Amino acid sequence: MIKDVTIVSHDAGGAEILSCWLKRNNFNANVVAEGPAKKIFQGKFTNIKFLNLDDALSRGKWLLVGTSWESNLEKLAISKAKNLGIKTVAFLDHWVNYLERFELNGNTILPDEIWVGDKDAERIANKTFNKTPVIFYPNPYFEDLKDEISSIEEKKNDKKKLNILYVCEPISEHASKQYGNENYLGYTESDALKYFLKNYNIFHKPINSIIIRLHPSESSNKYLWLKNFKNLPIRFSKKKKLIEEVISSDIVVGCESMAMVVALFAKKSVISTIPPGGRPCQLPHSEIQNLQNLLKIKNKNNE
Repeated sequence: MIKDVTIVSHDAGGAEILSCWLKRNNFNANVVAEGPAKKIFQGKFTNIKFLNLDDALSRGKWLLVGTSWESNLEKLAISKAKNLGIKTVAFLDHWVNYLERFELNGNTILPDEIWVGDKDAERIANKTFNKTPVIFYPNPYFEDLKDEISSIEEKKNDKKKLNILYVCEPISEHASKQYGNENYLGYTESDALKYFLKNYNIFHKPINSIIIRLHPSESSNKYLWLKNFKNLPIRFSKKKKLIEEVISSDIVVGCESMAMVVALFAKKSVISTIPPGGRPCQLPHSEIQNLQNLLKIKNKNNE
């Protein structure tokens, strides 16, 4: 593979994969990073210098991008690279909305190759993209996580009380931008979090803490309404690394966040809190439990 590569990334999920890929490979990389991706690359490469898109494309022999919902950066990069005759590759970082990740101004702009990091993603991508080659490339972010999990000593929590990590997602913003309706999926992130907090007694143990971990694009001001749940030990994350907060938790809950899959690697109980009427969790991992189902089982047992 040609060593001179242009890497373009905006959202956190793609940046985690691409930065881990770059650390594992000896490539001459011209990096374009905006939004949450910038901080992720700076955390892994202390002396990194970012380029603008045109300069980076003029130096690289091929293009490797993540995918974003917040930005059109990667789509513009693919379009410009194709016009320059540069090979384009996109590394998918999730399991949902594959086709939408390549739509720009009503047009679908596909790369020359699509890389996927696991067999579930490969299956879904092959169903979605008929003419674009889908190539399995072991997810470097997951590989790094496995190494990191094995190196972190898990603290012994009080077994009589639960520490819960809630991982947020900007679902309404995504739906509003993509479909013009923040409730397009039948629920918003606030609906899901409220559904969980109103049913926290699903667990058979008292709760020691509920840590709210914001998505990188979110502000805590978005969740000021949490002050109404004064009876619960809720606090916001102190900006620790995701894997550290996962390991210090007993249960990880959310809707369909990548962080929930990270928790599976750490052998944590994982629960999707999508409320009734919402689109079912699209993560293909059978280990993820569903709060609606857990409540049905509880109610049936109480009959």
